[in-house]
Amino acid sequence: MKLQDLQVKIFADGALLEDMLAVYHKGIVRGFTTNPSLMKKAGVTDYKAFAREVLRHIPDDPVSFEVFADDLPTMEKEAEALAALGENVYVKVPVTNTKGESTAPLIEKLSARGCKLNVTAIFTLEQVRTVVDALHADTPAIVSVFAGRIADAGADAVALMRDAAKICAAKPQVELLWASCREFYNIIEAERCGCKIITVPNSILDKAGNYGKDLEAYSLETVRGFYKDASGLGFSIL
Repeated sequence: MKLQDLQVKIFADGALLEDMLAVYHKGIVRGFTTNPSLMKKAGVTDYKAFAREVLRHIPDDPVSFEVFADDLPTMEKEAEALAALGENVYVKVPVTNTKGESTAPLIEKLSARGCKLNVTAIFTLEQVRTVVDALHADTPAIVSVFAGRIADAGADAVALMRDAAKICAAKPQVELLWASCREFYNIIEAERCGCKIITVPNSILDKAGNYGKDLEAYSLETVRGFYKDASGLGFSIL
């Protein structure tokens, strides 16, 4: 089976245009997500100019751009501005602001208007329920649950994602996204949990060539690699 044969859609997570286009043209990735932290790391200085440039090169696959504001009225204005940039734009809205106040009222308002949303930074099933309840049944949306960070906290991310998938199934236009991918096997876990999407960093996408590899052959390849490196050291044990 090829990676492209899986039901779960792989989205690339990043803010370097060169990297985004590289995976876009390989045909493995079916969407893109960005966030303020990634943009800061990539040295983006003009947000809207960056977004327009991305959409000029990627006019078809879904691309998520996040609001920056911390109050709902300004978030709403930012969301409208981002949504206007292209039909394939999903506006990322955090599940709460920095004060812990739910953004559900804004999610409900924007979704009812037909604004495609990617609700992000979700960690609990209660948050999933609140968000799904707020989303309009006819408007496409993504519910991003940070499975990797949940696992980092010592919780059972796989069990939580299975339950989250059941909640999201109540509205067919809602797609559950496995966020904060930590290893390649998370793609398989996301598939088995019923997630529709998983965001995968380029460093993990680079391992796609190993998918489906015969493990006996992989073992031999590893031994040969160790031997080659050892021989190159010029060391002697005896």
